[in-house]
Amino acid sequence: MEEINDPAFRILCKRAGAGLTWTPLTSPLTKKPLVLKDRPVLQLFATSTKNIPEFMKKYDEQVAAWDFNLGCPATNAKKRGFGAYLTDLKVIEEIIKEMKQNTKKPLIIKIRKSPIDKQLLELAHKYCDAIAIHPRTRIQGYSGEPDIKWAKQFKKKAKIPVIYSGNVDEKNYKEFLETFDYVMIGRAAIGHPEIFAKVTNNKRFKRSYKNYLKLAKKFDIPFRTLKFQAMQFTKGDRDSRQLRNKIFTIKTVDCLDGFVR
Repeated sequence: MEEINDPAFRILCKRAGAGLTWTPLTSPLTKKPLVLKDRPVLQLFATSTKNIPEFMKKYDEQVAAWDFNLGCPATNAKKRGFGAYLTDLKVIEEIIKEMKQNTKKPLIIKIRKSPIDKQLLELAHKYCDAIAIHPRTRIQGYSGEPDIKWAKQFKKKAKIPVIYSGNVDEKNYKEFLETFDYVMIGRAAIGHPEIFAKVTNNKRFKRSYKNYLKLAKKFDIPFRTLKFQAMQFTKGDRDSRQLRNKIFTIKTVDCLDGFVR
């Protein structure tokens, strides 16, 4: 998730109990150095195999696994033709094959309910170690009800582990695990890394933006992200609207640090 899955937030989620963390969508063409202290799953988007071998060679030892995202419904993905908007099966296979040839780490693809989901499952059987599914269509985005019936039928056809994503939280994860091999918690974790502590019964972990900011100072995280995260951490707090209004006016890291203190 863009601006959510920064290194500091991922580390907090790991400390809380998350089994794996995912990087935001990352292009193999990026020149920006990646911070992978939490050994995450490195999530790629691409429309060709360009620079994939070089990129994977550079970061392979630092990651737990690789993921090719074919599920992002964002406007940016539409403009550039990646994520859920990449539907050319020949190109998709070329990319997945290239990724498979350049790592011995687990390879995952993430997809949505779509007209080509059966073909994508066949490609996953051929090249991948697991497949993550989101049971909403590209048009739905993150709105509307997820098609649980579709997800269960998909799972029955799968010969590799299936990671379920879509409205998972601490109240319903056990129900999903009765059908699927793993669950992915995304939007429910925004501002609330402690959700993983609830799921894993980790009573030591305490939700704290102060702890996030302390970690974030170790990495080159943009100030806008620090403010964005601060606003997310107000969710569920008393006077959260007033807190967000105050955070909105803060202009520097030092002022944000002072406000938190």
